[in-house]
Amino acid sequence: MKKIKIILIVVASILVMGILQGCSSKKDVSLSEKYKEYFPIGAAVTPENIVTYDSVLKKNFNSLTAENVMKFSEIHPTEDRYSFEKADAIVDYAMENNMLVRGHTLAWYNQVPSWVFKDNKEVASKELVLQRLEDHIKTVVGRYKGKVYCWDVVNEAIDDGPLTLRRSPWTEITGDEYIKNAFIWTHEADPEAELFYNDYNMVLPEKRDKAYEMIKELKEQGIPITGVGIQAHWTLNWPQISDIEAAIEKFASLGIKVQITELDMSYYSWDDESTKYSEPTEETSALQAQRYKEIFEVLRKHKEVISGVTFWGVTDDSSWLNYIPVKGRPNWPLLFDSEMNPKEAYWSIVDFK
Repeated sequence: MKKIKIILIVVASILVMGILQGCSSKKDVSLSEKYKEYFPIGAAVTPENIVTYDSVLKKNFNSLTAENVMKFSEIHPTEDRYSFEKADAIVDYAMENNMLVRGHTLAWYNQVPSWVFKDNKEVASKELVLQRLEDHIKTVVGRYKGKVYCWDVVNEAIDDGPLTLRRSPWTEITGDEYIKNAFIWTHEADPEAELFYNDYNMVLPEKRDKAYEMIKELKEQGIPITGVGIQAHWTLNWPQISDIEAAIEKFASLGIKVQITELDMSYYSWDDESTKYSEPTEETSALQAQRYKEIFEVLRKHKEVISGVTFWGVTDDSSWLNYIPVKGRPNWPLLFDSEMNPKEAYWSIVDFK
């Protein structure tokens, strides 16, 4: 009987130790460490985020993107003034913590100061606009040469409707010349940097195919382009996983890299005007976790092509979906809650063998 008691005690001790070790190992999981054999894991941040979320960032992310402070209007507000302080803070933080930096973004139709397209009170000439873009690119890229490993060179240039290119001051004044030259000038400023075209809705066949043809033409013309960034502002119910995989395979067929650049998962579809969620439920949390799991299964499957995945924010309360003036409703699109605790969605993408 004594031997049986001893055996039971030993077995119980082993089980308890196993449970404790399991809890400890789960607690100690690092997202970026878990994916080190696959691709870098990034987060879009502000200068404030790198202070507030320092512990979460250092543990779980090995790549950073400046959410706003590298955009044209933020970093180059007037023709004779650059404002590098905020961007420098993020780049310096990344360098100190051995993180990669994605540059976002050099040529976009939004957040561009009006002076870029004006000559006194008249519309600026094509030559002047292109000269300003070249000066901007070479100054910004040159400053971060060797620190920013890749750039979203051109952002959201494809039209959502029947046109190929989105109508904007860039296209109205320069046609498609701003796109080609932006890649050339970025390459000249930093020949080692990887250069991406970045856009949303790239899983929709019509927009995907227009982007494919544009990139194919750029490559045929010898324009230096490394890859495509698929913005992933997705929802609990969209897109279909098959469409995500089809987009990855389509772009990969061009011999370019693919990155998921702005990943989050809204509780609402874009045409949903409701405010039906006041807090996450077991059902919505489980659905979000399952969706993230399925997405990352596809990304791991294509690890030879996927060269980076970036979440657009760090915690739910820091997400742009909670501070843009749209519908005034709460949202919970990311892997960490407002208390910086990993959510069910987090565990769904790290719990794989």
